[in-house]
Amino acid sequence: MSGSAAWKAGPGGTISETVTSAKTISGTFSVSVGDKADVSLGVLTDEAKIDISASVTGSTTVTTGHTYSHNITSNKYGNLQYGSYGYKFSWKKWVTSGSCTTTTQASGTAILPTTTTGWKYWETSS
Repeated sequence: MSGSAAWKAGPGGTISETVTSAKTISGTFSVSVGDKADVSLGVLTDEAKIDISASVTGSTTVTTGHTYSHNITSNKYGNLQYGSYGYKFSWKKWVTSGSCTTTTQASGTAILPTTTTGWKYWETSS
């Protein structure tokens, strides 16, 4: 798991944790009107520009979350971790020589994060 938080409790009993997430959604609406108006007083014509503008902004916060609870075996410690699951993969880089012999030049493993999150529980002796 990556980007995670971890908790520990015990020995024995119950471990319970809650994770919440809050997001704010907001929007703005605005109107602006510019127009030419002819004002005629018989002899002269003036052009007047009228600007009208209005703006309305609103926002709301939405909180979501969930709680995980697990009984801990007597004389053991319960561990909880919350975070992002990932894909684990192995890689190798091969080199082929002039005699057609292939050898491994480098290798390793990597974990790529995903958008899936959740709880992992395990027990330890201390």
